[in-house]
Amino acid sequence: MITRKWLAAGVCALLAALSVGLSPTTAAAGEPTAKEPPKVELVLDVSGSMRATDIDGTSRMAAAKQAFNEVIDAVPDEVLLGIRTLGATYPGDDRQLGCKDTKQLYPVGKLDRTEAKTAVATLAPTGWTPIGPALLGAAADLDGGNGTRRIVLITDGEDTCAPLDPCEVARDIAAKGIHLVVDTLGLVPDAKTRDQLTCIAEATGGTYTSVQHTNELSGRVRQLVDRAADPVVTPVATQGAAACQAAPLLAPGLYSDREAFGEHRWYRVAVRPGQELRASVSIAADRAVNNDYGVLLRATTVHGREIVRGSEAGTGRTDVISTGLRYPKGPVDDEEEEGRTGSDGKPAAETVCLQVSNSFSAPAGVKTTPGMPVELTVDLVDGPDRSSDAAAFGLGRGWWFLAALVLAGLLAGLVWGWISRWRISVWRTN
Repeated sequence: MITRKWLAAGVCALLAALSVGLSPTTAAAGEPTAKEPPKVELVLDVSGSMRATDIDGTSRMAAAKQAFNEVIDAVPDEVLLGIRTLGATYPGDDRQLGCKDTKQLYPVGKLDRTEAKTAVATLAPTGWTPIGPALLGAAADLDGGNGTRRIVLITDGEDTCAPLDPCEVARDIAAKGIHLVVDTLGLVPDAKTRDQLTCIAEATGGTYTSVQHTNELSGRVRQLVDRAADPVVTPVATQGAAACQAAPLLAPGLYSDREAFGEHRWYRVAVRPGQELRASVSIAADRAVNNDYGVLLRATTVHGREIVRGSEAGTGRTDVISTGLRYPKGPVDDEEEEGRTGSDGKPAAETVCLQVSNSFSAPAGVKTTPGMPVELTVDLVDGPDRSSDAAAFGLGRGWWFLAALVLAGLLAGLVWGWISRWRISVWRTN
């Protein structure tokens, strides 16, 4: 006798079979090989000036230790982390010895969180500030392999070991072409410290952040470690123009620039028929700014007609503010295609002008040069197939899944009805 349980099981099996048969499968062959794990080394200033108590009522050293503990707890499992110190061991006045005072506190590798925290807990503000030698040591610690490599330098002062200029050290590291990025964080920095740390970061494609509070320090370091785990392409330096006609023509990629407070900068992108332009911009507030600010990204024609825009506004302290836009350019009609092809025989591209504007302002006494860091992402993808009825209704490439569900439901209903009629006929016969 066929029971309801058997009937339900049969229908479920049918639905499962239909789903498996209609769903796309991923072949095991040809899968990309595993990438090398990213490596990050945190370089911490433990010089005597870290005793100053001007971060949330505690010493700079205490704030750094708290931030390190929070960061160590949150480090992604795939990241190989190391810790290096500078100025941690030599308390004397011998410059030659003080400028060699950098050592690896925790080796780059799989993280033992308890061991790493214990090592940081033993630190006490001691000596000099040999930033240049510490960068050289950190670069050696991260040497080898093709994975992402990142140095995060946390210091409260400029290097005290000239003539080894840490900015020149950073340029030498960048010139080696090993894709090692140095991000810098200044604890309550003065103008000289800010300039030096900005130079170090810019030389390697990294970022500089001014830190006034403990939560800002821990939050920013966590962001940078996470960025190493999910790396982005190293930005290409560019320089926007004051007008579209003189703007650089950008291919798909990630670009870096600097923009003054309240400035407008222009860039150009060539978009072919059938393509969709996707652009986004981020502006980093790398110094104190006034409340109430915003960023605007506009796409216009070369004649100034606005096509689409994206904007974002905020208030209070921020590290980064971002916005983006999308512009799908429709295909060229057959009647229009003649005379609109480029030298390569493809439909001629439209020049789209991208305007990046900001409404940041600075409090009195804050240095406004150089401009704030800008990251601009440009991507061109195939636009939606407008000839497809399914795409026109917003189903895109997922139309087959809906069709599979409809077909599965129809077949299940037919099978259920047939089985029900068969049961009734068997019951009447008996």
